This record gives sequence, C-alpha cells and structure tokens, in this order.
Amino acid sequence: MKQTTIQRPVTVRGIGLHTGKPVVLTFKPAPPNHGYRFQRVDLPEQPVLPADVKFVVSTNRGTTLRQGDAQVATVEHVLSALAGLELDNVLMEVNGPEMPIMDGTSAPFVEALQQAGRVQQDAEREYFVITEPVAYKDEVSGTELLALPADHFEAAVMIDFNSKVLGPQYATLHHLSEYTTEIAPCRTFVFLHELEKLLDMGLIKGGDLDNAIVIVDRIMDPADLERLARKMGKPSVKVESEGVLNTVKLRFSNEPARHKLLDVIGDLALVGKPIQGKIVATKPGHTANVEFAKTLKRHLMEQRRLLGVPKYNPDKEPLFDSVSISRLLPHRYPFLLVDKIIELSDTHVVGIKNVTVNEPFFQGHFPGNPIFPGVLQIEAMAQTGGILALNAVDDPYNWDTYFLKIENTKFKAKVVPGDTLILKMELLEPIRRGIVHMQGTAYVGSKVVSEGELTAQIVRRNREP
Repeated sequence: MKQTTIQRPVTVRGIGLHTGKPVVLTFKPAPPNHGYRFQRVDLPEQPVLPADVKFVVSTNRGTTLRQGDAQVATVEHVLSALAGLELDNVLMEVNGPEMPIMDGTSAPFVEALQQAGRVQQDAEREYFVITEPVAYKDEVSGTELLALPADHFEAAVMIDFNSKVLGPQYATLHHLSEYTTEIAPCRTFVFLHELEKLLDMGLIKGGDLDNAIVIVDRIMDPADLERLARKMGKPSVKVESEGVLNTVKLRFSNEPARHKLLDVIGDLALVGKPIQGKIVATKPGHTANVEFAKTLKRHLMEQRRLLGVPKYNPDKEPLFDSVSISRLLPHRYPFLLVDKIIELSDTHVVGIKNVTVNEPFFQGHFPGNPIFPGVLQIEAMAQTGGILALNAVDDPYNWDTYFLKIENTKFKAKVVPGDTLILKMELLEPIRRGIVHMQGTAYVGSKVVSEGELTAQIVRRNREP
C-alpha cells in the first residue's frame, strides 16, 4: 500500500479536558515519511513535536508529549483517529498545550479528517509486522498487553475495575474498517468517586457530562452532591441510583471497554509505524500502553536492523573513496574513520571502515588484545552520518556537521583487527532547520556490533575549505 495524507487543511475547535481553555487544532497535509507531528503555533519559533513514544513525559489521565519547551497533552484521541483512518502523514497545528477534548471520543476528529479528503502518496507504506509474540505485564496491577502475528491490524480489550456497577467488559475490533462506526464514537469515562480528587488536583477543568461518562459506584448524600456540583461549575448534579450520572444513555452496552480500545490504538500510534498484528490488552491504561509502545518500538528498531543488513561487495566501485570523503569531511589522519561510501540516498547512507592492526590507537588500547574502541565506532557512524547530512544541502563543501546528542547507545560485540565495519545511518525523521536525527548501526558481516541514535546540526563553514 501507498502512504496517505489529507487533501486539504481542516480545523476543529474545542476546550482542553484538563486546562479548560479554548483550543484550535488544524490538521494539515504532510509529505511522505513525515508521520504524525504536532506544532505549537502559539510558542516562539513554533516548535514541532513528533508523535514518538520517547517524548512521553506523563500518562496521568492522558498521554502527554514534550520536547524542549514544547508540550502537547491528551494526544491519544487525535492519534487514535489518525491511526483508525489509516492516515500516515499529517501535521497538527495547535495553539495551546492540550488537544481539545470535544465529546470525549475520536469521532469529531474522524469526521473532520474525512471532510479533508484523502490523498495517496508516492512512497510505500512501511508496516511494523509482528512476527513473534511480544508481551508486557505489570505484576502489580495485573495489566497485560500482547502483540501476536496476524494478517492485518486487529485488537481485543478486556477491562475489570472490580466494581459492582461496571463489571468486566470485552471489546473487539476485527479490522480498521470498523473503527469509524464501532470505536470512534465511544466516550471516555470516570468513576464518581474519582471526580473530586481529579478536580482538587487541578485536572479535568474542561470536563463535562457532554464529554465523559460518569460511572456512579456509590450513593452520595445531598451535601456531597452540592459540593461536587460547585466544583464542576454546575447548578446541580443528580444521582438517583447506582449507574451513570444524570442517566446519560450509553451508546454501546460495552462503551467503556470500546473507549479503552480507542485509547490503546492512539497510544500505540506512538510506535511510529502502522502495526500489522493482533493486540490483546487486559486492563489497559495509558501508563501500560506507553510502556508497551516502548517495547514494540525496540522490537521495530531491531527488526529494521536485522532486515536491513547492507550487502557489501568489495568488487563494486564505491560512491566515494577516502580521497573524495576527505574533501567533504574536515577529518584527517589519524581521525578519518570512513574509507568509502557504498550506498547513499535521501534517507540513508552506508559507509565502510577497514580495521587494521596498524591503527594508531591499538598501541595503547588493549595492546595485547587489540579491540576497536566503542567510542570510535560511534565516531565512525557520526562521520558516515555527516555524508548523509551534507547530501541534503546544495553546496556540501561549504558546510560541516556538528553532533548534538547521542542516545540509546549499545555495544554488542568486539571489533578487532581484520574486521570490516559496515556503518549504516538512517534518518529517523525528515531534516528540519538543519537538525539531522539518525539511527546508526555498525555491522561486522551480518552481526550488529554497535548501535545508537545520533543527532547532528548542519552548520555553514566560516571559510572556504
């Protein structure tokens, strides 16, 4: 399948569930491989925040992302709508720190996105294919999430709050084609006994009986109801029996379970790729969903590395040899750590480093048992990534790359004299404002020896080379 985006911008207006402030959210078309991104248009420089699980900073009654000074809260319903409609690339401009809660479902977002139309793009859609069971379990809460191989995305959710009013419930989604009618209209819910606590914490200022189901699990006396009404800004609230506050009619008998399934889809969208597999969730919540998304993201990265081992044919003429590399990079002996470039595209590069016993650092680094230093493996990746970064500018000989950050670095096997390091660098997101975010993997043969996420900035040189 091809990637998709929306045909034209579309705007929705509402209030934030927790802030209670007006919010304007605009969905905009985005290019291939853009993914889901939020842009805080109310902040200086209008920073863009990728919808990536590594940016989750809170799961307290919703999922919150933050990068630098930019924060966006309660993103799960919007992301659920995008994933449910199988859209791949959308920019979301928002003028505040929280998504609008609308009616407590993803249906208003689905309706807006459908009005915006769908456009098929040139790039192929890349799935995260579940090839073996992947599990997460919280031993304390009993929450468990499981991903199983399947021909397409499907999900099953079971909830159990040990409540006499809201008993165990089960919900299923057999295919994403059912999402719009069976899952999107299902509202968020809260127990009556939780309301005062949430209000006292400064949360749910935008909460209303119009955007949430309130489950009444105990009888309250008139004084309690009056105090609750004041905190909710209502003239009064009424509970005649255990059930649902003010006798709101449920849209489905298992609407709470269906909403939990909606949340699971939204939180798992933070993995960054559409999932081909079956998700089974028992007592899910945002915290567990996010931890499971992190687990899935690790499996996705490992899968990409193993499936994408570069093929090195020494008989094939390289794209760049050491002489042409030295014209681009400012490094020289003994610190030029890339011998040739064998692959280069807009999104990836593959370099080669031939490790010999004559390397100068072997004299002092384990001289009786020479091992290529791990930090120099990362430096070799960085230099290879520099070629990818410079490939994005029109006059690469007048620019340099400076590395800003190294994350999630692992060293998995020794590299010794005689080895040939194959250095693969892949863009994790499009280059924006000169910032280059890459996944680096070093192989010896088909074996991963080191890996890490590297972030660099392209900077113009002060003088000609």
